[in-house]
Amino acid sequence: QVQLVESGGGLVQAGDSLTLSCEVSGRVPTTGVMAWLRQAPGKEREFVASVSWSANTQSYANSVKGRFAISRDTAQNMMYLQMDSLKPEDTAVYYCAAKYKYWHNVWNDWGQGTQVTVSS
Repeated sequence: QVQLVESGGGLVQAGDSLTLSCEVSGRVPTTGVMAWLRQAPGKEREFVASVSWSANTQSYANSVKGRFAISRDTAQNMMYLQMDSLKPEDTAVYYCAAKYKYWHNVWNDWGQGTQVTVSS
């Protein structure tokens, strides 16, 4: 089990950039995957991007591909989401999540979320 704490959210204008951070306390297994998911008001939580903790294999939702970049620093136990060319539709609460076995469909642990608001 890990504890996850997000930071870096805020209010920005369309076209701006923002970097989210996720501090990971505890050990992520080599079969683990870390991810960012988001939830906009009135909408279901959706996948944004993921990275395998050991192999650094990355995956993105089509809506953010080419604009967002996920990364992780296993030495510092940190994960990041670099968000460029932000759009108003990116407004959401962004959550950091951990999955201990990459072949599972359920995310095991979540952070408390950080609000990102993009004004037009």
